Amino acid sequence: MKVLKFLAAALIALFAVGSLSACSTQSEDPAAFAAIIDVRTPQEWATGYVDGAELFDIANPEFAAQISTLDPAADYFVYCRSGNRAGQAIDYMKQLGFTGRLVNGGAVANAATTLGLSVVTD
Repeated sequence: MKVLKFLAAALIALFAVGSLSACSTQSEDPAAFAAIIDVRTPQEWATGYVDGAELFDIANPEFAAQISTLDPAADYFVYCRSGNRAGQAIDYMKQLGFTGRLVNGGAVANAATTLGLSVVTD
């Protein structure tokens, strides 16, 4: 039974890693993006967000409507808590036909560092 639980956990971990778009590890100019998109929940947003970011909660039923308001040819920088949901959002945007550059900024702190911006806490 322990072996089955271990294998199930390993498969879940592999699936999660496989679904991630590669997180950015190089410096990025925030001006190069039409928007910086935070796909976390409002509760996570309240703990701090990248200065200038917009909240597009991927768990919200309105997420698809929000994404559809964006220019699909523009470039976007997307981040979340770990990079997983950002990767899912980027995959979804690609399915919708987004052709611009879509960067996975990973977690909040990584995204802020990559963009050279601060983390805002209200």
